[in-house]
Amino acid sequence: MTDTTVGVVLTPKSPPERLREVARAAEDAGVAQLWLWEDCFYEGGLTAATAALSWTERLQVGIGLMPVPLRNPALVAMEVATVARLFPGRFLPGFGHGVLDWMGQVGARVASPMTLLREYTSAVRDLLHGRTVDVDGRFVHLEQVALDWPPVSPPPVLVGGRGPKTVRLAGEVADGLIIDAGHTPDQVRGIFATAAEGRVARAAEPFDNIAFVELDASAPGLAGRIDESVAAFTEAGADTVVFQALLDDPDPEPLIAALAARA
Repeated sequence: MTDTTVGVVLTPKSPPERLREVARAAEDAGVAQLWLWEDCFYEGGLTAATAALSWTERLQVGIGLMPVPLRNPALVAMEVATVARLFPGRFLPGFGHGVLDWMGQVGARVASPMTLLREYTSAVRDLLHGRTVDVDGRFVHLEQVALDWPPVSPPPVLVGGRGPKTVRLAGEVADGLIIDAGHTPDQVRGIFATAAEGRVARAAEPFDNIAFVELDASAPGLAGRIDESVAAFTEAGADTVVFQALLDDPDPEPLIAALAARA
């Protein structure tokens, strides 16, 4: 047994009506974290996360990811701060570029997603830490903005990505990195190393390496495969391992049952 945090994903392939039963099942099973996605054009991540937190008492709920082009950073800081104050220590907001084609569909695609992500993440993190933000960037423009109700304990601002520039940026400006499923432990090790390159100036600050892992929950030996994955991805540098079912069979209940037996 390791100190690695283990979570499970409820993908947006499942309707919002399933969220209550899944969140409660995860908490009853002793699962530490439930992760949601904000893929276009499914359910809203902040709305779903708030509902899941309200239906549980201990479960941490993460969003991986909220596309930064869709919301003004001051608005998202207000929303995240509110959720963090209502459910201290239990909310894990993650941010990313979003699927660029989807961003184009809603008229939100930008010429430089990297610049936007840097400006946005820095502004949101500063606001959540109670700072006054005055920035006139390429995409983010805030004039003497400060939250009246910043979180007493700011939640970690997480960034998701896989490309080396985004991963290095996460190390520079975020409190953790989310890597999506589909990577081997060796690939994950290299991605985490790239994030560490961006942490030279902030190496002493906490940073959470989060790896999503896809498993076929219908195949035999699920509990053993979970144990093997936790061991392998922990050895590769993951602090948190989050399991998701196959996208064509997204029901998380078998994973939750296997995690309950493991606990």
